[in-house]
Amino acid sequence: MLAGMHAHSTANLAEFVRRHPRLFVLTGAGCSTESGIPDYRDANGDWKRAAPVTYQAFMGSEATRKRYWARSLIGWRIMGEARPGAAHHALARLESAGRVHTLLTQNVDGLHDAAGSRATIDLHGRIDTVCCTDCGTRTPRAQLQTRLLACNPEWAHLSARSAPDGDADLEGRDFSGFDIPACEQCGGLLKPDVVFFGESVPPSRVVAARAALQACDAMLVAGSSLMVYSGFRFVQAAAAAGLPVAAVNLGRTRADDLLALKVERPVGETLAALAESLSTDSLRAA
Repeated sequence: MLAGMHAHSTANLAEFVRRHPRLFVLTGAGCSTESGIPDYRDANGDWKRAAPVTYQAFMGSEATRKRYWARSLIGWRIMGEARPGAAHHALARLESAGRVHTLLTQNVDGLHDAAGSRATIDLHGRIDTVCCTDCGTRTPRAQLQTRLLACNPEWAHLSARSAPDGDADLEGRDFSGFDIPACEQCGGLLKPDVVFFGESVPPSRVVAARAALQACDAMLVAGSSLMVYSGFRFVQAAAAAGLPVAAVNLGRTRADDLLALKVERPVGETLAALAESLSTDSLRAA
């Protein structure tokens, strides 16, 4: 739909939201880069680094799990201390103003909740929680960090560049001696409570998101290339239902030919300007 057209401005986006007051918002990694959490892909939608660990590799290989949790021990320092950025605060402000009906996030960092968004569905789960794959018990990730450090004190002094999955680019190490704590309830295998690549999104989340989409009159994509089908399918569903879709994203998205409007500007400053513009509308009306 946007073929041959120039990217739109923030003013165009504000007008789009004024015409469609019940927004279904889908967010991606671009919303969290200002919070120090790296994104996965470049402006063309290609991987910036090796693809993340898959569910099959994590569950099927102890060596893969040792490598993941060793990297996570280092990366959690960044992820666990990350704070909401401009995009998160702007979307919370828009929800408070009655503009956002539902926020579906592909991110696992919990920063939308931390900023004050309440009508949120965590499509891919939350990295701040750990689940036992045997008994289903869920515990805080911070609690596991204490156990990981107690079991592996020699790793505590290491540092590495943060990676998008809450882990770190810790390479060239021998992970074979890394000790992974088991579930304290049943001794089972622990996994971050997120949907890994190759793993299915829980059906209940998909059903809830589809129901929310049906109650909205437009969709806004913020900070996502939509290269992962679990998010892209909601744009497809919106288009099939005749709902206009706008996007704020630097670079190409998988849904460019489905968009009614696209703003290729930094997500945080664009959404902050949008929230301010709509707030001005409310003050004038009062």
